Amino acid sequence: MTTTNISPSSIVVEVLRGDNYDDWSACMKSYMLAQDLWDFIEPPGLQEGDQEVDSKPIDHQEGDSKALRKKNAAALHAIQISCAPYVLSKIRSITSAKVAWDTLANLQQQHSPSHKEQSDEAEPSEDDESQGAVSNEMNGPLLTLYKYAHNGDWDAIKTYLSRYPNAKKAKIKPYGRTALHVAASSGNLKVVEELVTLMSVNELAIKDNEGNTALSIAAIVGIRKMAECLVSKNENLVTFANRYPKIPLVEACVGSQMDMVRYLYSVTPIEFLCRGNVDQGSRFLKNAIGAQMLDIALDFLHRCPRSATTMDEVLKSNALFNLSKMPQIFPSASRLAFWQQWIYSCIPMQSIATTDDNVRINMPDQSLSESKNIILQVSSKLRGFAINLLAFLGIKQIYDLKKIHIYSDKILRCMCEHISTLDYEEYLKADVDGAFHSAVENGMVEFIIEVVKACPHAMISVDGNGRNLFMSSIANRQEKVFSLFYGLEAGGAEFVSIVYGSGNTMLHLAAKLSPPSQLARISGAALQMQRELQWYKEVESIVDPTDNDYYNKDNQTPRELFTSDHKDLVVKGEKWMKQAATSCTVVGALIITIMFTVAFTVPGGNVQETGYPVFKDEKSFTVFIVADAISLFSSSTSVLMFLGILTSRYAEEDFLKSLPTKLIIGLSMLFFSIAAMMVTFCAALIIMLDGRLQVIIPIVLLATIPVTLFMLLQFPLLVEIGVSTYGPGIFNRKMKRWSKSSTDRLLEVNSLLSQTV
Repeated sequence: MTTTNISPSSIVVEVLRGDNYDDWSACMKSYMLAQDLWDFIEPPGLQEGDQEVDSKPIDHQEGDSKALRKKNAAALHAIQISCAPYVLSKIRSITSAKVAWDTLANLQQQHSPSHKEQSDEAEPSEDDESQGAVSNEMNGPLLTLYKYAHNGDWDAIKTYLSRYPNAKKAKIKPYGRTALHVAASSGNLKVVEELVTLMSVNELAIKDNEGNTALSIAAIVGIRKMAECLVSKNENLVTFANRYPKIPLVEACVGSQMDMVRYLYSVTPIEFLCRGNVDQGSRFLKNAIGAQMLDIALDFLHRCPRSATTMDEVLKSNALFNLSKMPQIFPSASRLAFWQQWIYSCIPMQSIATTDDNVRINMPDQSLSESKNIILQVSSKLRGFAINLLAFLGIKQIYDLKKIHIYSDKILRCMCEHISTLDYEEYLKADVDGAFHSAVENGMVEFIIEVVKACPHAMISVDGNGRNLFMSSIANRQEKVFSLFYGLEAGGAEFVSIVYGSGNTMLHLAAKLSPPSQLARISGAALQMQRELQWYKEVESIVDPTDNDYYNKDNQTPRELFTSDHKDLVVKGEKWMKQAATSCTVVGALIITIMFTVAFTVPGGNVQETGYPVFKDEKSFTVFIVADAISLFSSSTSVLMFLGILTSRYAEEDFLKSLPTKLIIGLSMLFFSIAAMMVTFCAALIIMLDGRLQVIIPIVLLATIPVTLFMLLQFPLLVEIGVSTYGPGIFNRKMKRWSKSSTDRLLEVNSLLSQTV
């Protein structure tokens, strides 16, 4: 017995709700006609307006015929599964398809727009009239107008408004949007333009239930011509905020609508953003930086520097604090390969001119002649091709990155120039220290240096855990920030002996396990353990030797804390190393076996009288035997190294040098053995095929595939281990004195503090 499953989507476009009965009933009728079920809804011979002879369900009129009952059930089931749950609850107990159909039709009449508006808006108040709510006699069925505006059917809207002229300002439930709102949210530019010509200036300012004007909706959608049409008739719309409160310019920033932001920024009064409403200016600056529209943010920051530190009363943050959480727009967070760094340094960048008070970001003039338009189109095509080519080569991404870095540096310097003028009360209110320590957590070296230059006392401030600049950099494993310590010269001694609230020294912080986000940047548990040891050794080298035996509040020395916090990582590192060594040992052993056998079964065989190989005088045979020996010896060396890893004691100190060194030698020798094995194979083929290049060349090319795959899969790991173990290190001990004036002033502050005590 088979079961047929019917999906609602195969019957109707969408299930029946309270506002789509006409579309739903049309789809249902077509489906039932196709399935020969419509007779149960409209019996044959019964015309519109006629009365039924009997209201008894059709399945009982015709008797208890099993076939009729089955068809009635099929029609009823189709109706039920095509209804929304709350509609289905009203016909759940009905057993006749026709009764269910008629019930839904009656419900539709009771809840039609005209019936609803007549009961809800029969006596509108004066406030409702001013906001656009009008009675049903004046606006007609509003849901119909909603559909027309949503679908962009201007002809239907025009006909509707000719009958109900005041409906253009009616607020349609449930969101309180006018037809203009609906058309704007659906992106119907033509409808918006036509409605704007019909509506008055005040009617364009009608807000929906969220406080959005039509311009706010257009800003979210991002269609610039729509915004131009609205602003050209009512320039004040750019200053209307919604309930959150956000003006259209801010809404466009939140939606990352670059073109819309540029236009709205050009028409929003700078006095409103700076002097008239500083909260909106601060909110705009934060969102412009967050959306990486840095050129616009820089332009505004030059005009209104105080917006950088003005607190948003709703979100309790400012642009300076938001900038401290964006390390990705600063060079210190860039992780470019060596060839990308070379391209980065070779890209010329024009200096960004500082804007004056008479300059705004200008929008391109759209009213150009036809000939100019053709020239622009051609040049645009060529420019697009060039951009796509540069993007394919990766150069455009590096260019954009460098451009972002230049803008971010300009913005940071402008902000720091402003905070240097703040008095102490304004400094505290702007939460500069909070932004400073947020930058420390995110490893933003540029931010830290500029803030210290502007406010040297920020260096001795502490975060919410009572940790200073360098203690926080250790706790968050920000090696670039910690390297600033080496640029302090005489001032560095002031920080190494500090003990914060929990009794932990700098060495205790280095003994704790790194944050998971920092460990995840390193491949493999063994290398993670190596990095933890490097941090501990680095901090140990700068602190007082007596700190090695200093007990914290948990009665632990730094070394004891390191062992207890890293015991799980040691186990994971051991497991990782053994798995890698085991896999590579198997491969190395196979290569040894093959290369040893090949050495005594040379191609062409041996001369019977002398025992010498037949091709011993051939150059290709010399290549064959030398490559075979190299492969055999290098694979033997790699196996011995991996056996050394498997038999290691796996003490904490072994992860620093011993184990990584063995892994480097083992992987390197394994790579040479695989490469030499492929050379041996190719030399043997050349000897055997005797110059048949049409066969030899393709086989040699195929032989390079294993070597290439090994390099792609294992070489990056080998390089990472080598750099981590024998490279220059993650700490820059040759850091130049990065803030001479700041350090001198800092020593003066410390001297004054000691005199006070």
